[in-house]
Amino acid sequence: MELLLFKVLVGAVVGVLVGLTGLGSGVLLLPFLIFGLGIPPIVAVGSDAAFSVLTKLGAGFLHWRQRTVNWTLVRLLALGSIPGAFGGVLLIARLRTVYGNEVNDILRLIVGVLLVFIPLLVLIQGMFTETVLRMKVGIPSSRIGVGLIGLFAGFLVGLSSVGSGTVVLVLLVLLIHCSPAILVGTDIIHAVLLTGFTTLLYLRLGTVDFGLVGALLVGSIPGALIGVRLSTQLPSPWLKRVLCVALLASGVRMLFV
Repeated sequence: MELLLFKVLVGAVVGVLVGLTGLGSGVLLLPFLIFGLGIPPIVAVGSDAAFSVLTKLGAGFLHWRQRTVNWTLVRLLALGSIPGAFGGVLLIARLRTVYGNEVNDILRLIVGVLLVFIPLLVLIQGMFTETVLRMKVGIPSSRIGVGLIGLFAGFLVGLSSVGSGTVVLVLLVLLIHCSPAILVGTDIIHAVLLTGFTTLLYLRLGTVDFGLVGALLVGSIPGALIGVRLSTQLPSPWLKRVLCVALLASGVRMLFV
């Protein structure tokens, strides 16, 4: 019972942090699962993907209703991300076949690298966003670039469940001149498709813990609502920076422990 309550609490904390800072739930949740709950990395990655797709469904539906989705971009991203995710999960399956339980040590290193890379990406994002937004690159001339973004993000998600939101959004800002609302809506809808497909692959591997996912969801839904309310009263940009530094430290710890 105590373990169940702790899982709900972890979900609530992640929900609050997502609502406060806008950072992706995937990158926030993995350190809690691996360090806090002692979940094997391969199960943490699979469960994280399932958690991510379920938490993004509501936001995706709202963006669809508000018509803040560029379906051309979604299709171009998916053309790269779906095979990329398949390749990432296939690599995990191959590593598990070859190395057995040692695949968890390999995944811990991969997640550690991403927990260093993604917070750094978020921290430097503000330095180039305004400059990049002045560029007017049309979608027709950027089809290959968008597909490559999808391929890269899909492979990351297949390997680690991380990257469907933050990585895609940052790279799209570099390539596409579009309103922020449409970029966010497009990113979320694509993330639902990508994490949904990846979750199906993880289910085939048997690395999704439904009890864990359910407990996390129970806590994360009210947690996210609390975080959104608090975001109007607290300095969210500074909190995001502090959180990125904490994630970076978690990544370093994962690499050297």
